[in-house]
Amino acid sequence: MDLHNIRRDYQRAELTQQQLASDPNQQFDRWMAEAIAAYTDGDPTAMTLATVDADHNPHQRVVLLKANDASGFYFYTNLGSQKAQDIGDNHRVSLHFSWLSMERQISIRGHAQPVDREHVATYFHSRPRASQIAALASQQSQPIASREQLMQRYQQLQEKYANTEQPIPLPDSWGGFCVEPHYFEFWQGGSHRLHDRFCYRRSADGWTIQRLQP
Repeated sequence: MDLHNIRRDYQRAELTQQQLASDPNQQFDRWMAEAIAAYTDGDPTAMTLATVDADHNPHQRVVLLKANDASGFYFYTNLGSQKAQDIGDNHRVSLHFSWLSMERQISIRGHAQPVDREHVATYFHSRPRASQIAALASQQSQPIASREQLMQRYQQLQEKYANTEQPIPLPDSWGGFCVEPHYFEFWQGGSHRLHDRFCYRRSADGWTIQRLQP
């Protein structure tokens, strides 16, 4: 397989410091809104979450951003999952958004903190009912003999909660995290691999912006 000749040039846009918002959260909101408009049949809120476990082994997986505000970036998961176990050992995480058809990427570093149960419950019960049942059925990251065994458990729970007026209980093992950022990097692809990169670093006086070489 010939991979070394697979490439394309990036020519969609340029990024200057004058175009950037002074607050990286505002700049993120701009780019996210544009990604949502562009990715009508994709997953614009998909982000790679990187964690490190107690033995310093890195792990990455794609999760969905479910909210963001001045406090940080929110996602939800099974608290028995590898990601939740890693965060329990090391709160430092990174997020990465990749919108390659727009020739844009955003990297964020921060600390992940648990979301309070009231907010977890509100989000959980906003999910499709089938997804709520699936959260009960799956012990995320734990071994299982077959998919048939998982589906059997799921079908049993479907029958148990067949009455749609009966709420699905929030599992004790299901929760959320808020990543409180201290570093952002915005990347816009450029011709000849001369990309535009700007980072925001949190300081005592707010955020400082710096251009980085590609």
